[in-house]
Amino acid sequence: MSHTAHIPSHRKPRRNASTTALRAGVAGGVLSTIAVAGAAGPAQAEPVTQTIEMPTITAGLSTTVAATAEATQQVALDLETQAQEDAAASSAAKDAKKAKAEAVRKAEAKKKAEAAAKAKAEAAERASRDAARTTLQKTTGSSSSGSTNAATTSYSSNATGSAASVVAFAQAQVGDAYVSGGTGPNSWDCSGLVQAAFRTVGVDLPRVSQSQSTAGTQVSLSNLQPGDILYWGGAGSAYHVGIYVGGGQFVGAQNSSTGVVQRPLDYDMPTGAVRVL
Repeated sequence: MSHTAHIPSHRKPRRNASTTALRAGVAGGVLSTIAVAGAAGPAQAEPVTQTIEMPTITAGLSTTVAATAEATQQVALDLETQAQEDAAASSAAKDAKKAKAEAVRKAEAKKKAEAAAKAKAEAAERASRDAARTTLQKTTGSSSSGSTNAATTSYSSNATGSAASVVAFAQAQVGDAYVSGGTGPNSWDCSGLVQAAFRTVGVDLPRVSQSQSTAGTQVSLSNLQPGDILYWGGAGSAYHVGIYVGGGQFVGAQNSSTGVVQRPLDYDMPTGAVRVL
């Protein structure tokens, strides 16, 4: 082999000058940028040592979100339903209050109407009684006029017990005035006197003559006892009442002309009688 033979070189071929300059410029720019960023950042910045992982939307998370939305919607529905129920309850309470007020008004109106009807019935009963009594007085007045003065003589009854108390009360009122609707103590109508006399022995009779004529056991006029209630007219439709005091006499609140008197039965013969005691 020749000593001058060419031996291949292992050194890398030289880059051309332009390539080297370009690379140097790029590197310098990068280093400059890093230097500027470092200078702009905080002097004591801590290096990032951990990574924050963002949640991943999985099927489970999606189900939870859906359930939460459904629960929120249900709460909204419940609140709306409660509001509707409260409104309905308030409306019902107002309606009930109005209904109660109307019922009270109707009850008061009914009570007034019943009172007016009762007063009218009593007035009609008194008018009928007075008219019937006037008719009887006209038909019997002539025959009884001769004995009227003798009939006013007081009679001492032989009644005993409760009957004696009833008779004594009735006789004590002789001479009092007759006033339609009167219940004492100084003026009476016929049924008011009878009711008050029996009240002295604890017997509570009805107020009007129609009812008093059926308040006890019916007895014949031939079997009278002191304390029996005498009535004129039909039983249950009587227009006048009095109290039998014995000796063929009675006490009654007759009319505004005579007041309360004691008279013999033939002065104004009664239709029937009832026994309460």
